[in-house]
Amino acid sequence: MKINILAFGQIVDIVGNSSWSISGVDNTDQLELKLKNDFPSLLSTKYALAVNKKVIHENTILSNDDTVAILPPFSGG
Repeated sequence: MKINILAFGQIVDIVGNSSWSISGVDNTDQLELKLKNDFPSLLSTKYALAVNKKVIHENTILSNDDTVAILPPFSGG
């Protein structure tokens, strides 16, 4: 199963890419563990995850070809 990852803002600086694909994760908890293992600077960085353009707040099952965006903190006005 392949998951597409998109990074934005300061997250791009941490991970070194704005988009890539990974496999071997079934849900967003597994994805976060993998990301924090691969990019330890994420441990001290606040961010949100969006699966297929919907911001999530709890573990979410991932399907083949889902797109997960890693979003830096933002404020509106």
